[in-house]
Amino acid sequence: MTRKYSSISVETTLQATINSSTTSITVATGTGTTLMGGVTLSAGNVDQFTVAIDPDTVNEEIVFVTGVNSDTLTVVRGRAGSSQVSHTAGATVRHVLTSDDLTFYTTGTATADGAIPKTLTTTTGDIIYASSANTPARLAIGSTGQALVVASGIPSWGSVTTTPRIGQVVATTSATDTTSSSSSWVDMTNITLAITPTLSTSKVLVNFTFNLKAELGSTTDVVLVQYRIVRGSTAIYNGYFGEQGHTSVGAYYYLPVSLNYLDSPATTSATTYKLQMQKVSATVFGIQNSSSSSSIILQEVLV
Repeated sequence: MTRKYSSISVETTLQATINSSTTSITVATGTGTTLMGGVTLSAGNVDQFTVAIDPDTVNEEIVFVTGVNSDTLTVVRGRAGSSQVSHTAGATVRHVLTSDDLTFYTTGTATADGAIPKTLTTTTGDIIYASSANTPARLAIGSTGQALVVASGIPSWGSVTTTPRIGQVVATTSATDTTSSSSSWVDMTNITLAITPTLSTSKVLVNFTFNLKAELGSTTDVVLVQYRIVRGSTAIYNGYFGEQGHTSVGAYYYLPVSLNYLDSPATTSATTYKLQMQKVSATVFGIQNSSSSSSIILQEVLV
């Protein structure tokens, strides 16, 4: 049971005589609330509030109040070494602290000290951990700048490095041959990939490798194709391919392209990168041919 106490409890009296086995007592009309002094007891016989009936007399009996209904109290009789005896109407009822309460806390403190002795920690900042099941152990405080790490299932202090390092890598390839004649930005088929950064401070190293192609409509055409890396709906890198004239109308220019860009997405949500292209002057443009493929590699750089 949980023991409850009040520093503003007001003593009262029994409304009627009780015998030695009564477990429901009634106090003077309207005094049940002031006797409890603001304490409420949970239902189910889980809390107790200590009172004495006939305190400081030969008939003093300690009882535990476990339930309250207005001025009617449900009680457990003969507590803290006292005996169950009869009490007459008008007997004093007073909230008290007993030796039983003090023993309860002394025992509880001793039990806690036995489980985890306070002498186990000797320095400010020490940490208590389980070296094995039910076995507390001390980890001495580490040094400034160190972080808690785990080795072989046991916590220890380790150095924190600020050197950028790769946290994860995702990659994909595509051999899809894509062509377009659009003068607006269009997505290149299958040239898209998502990564979910583990830290909002992380950077993402973006690498696109593809084979750009563009077709001339005449020998005097100037071929100009734009391409860009897009994060979500935001362009983060732009590039151009330009060439003038070709002896064979309808033939393709092919240009291997490798794009590298260090992005700062500032998020821990899934983030998608893709390749877009548009023509400025050309008949058609696109990527791939029957014997090439494109790749995307996204690397999270922890900083």
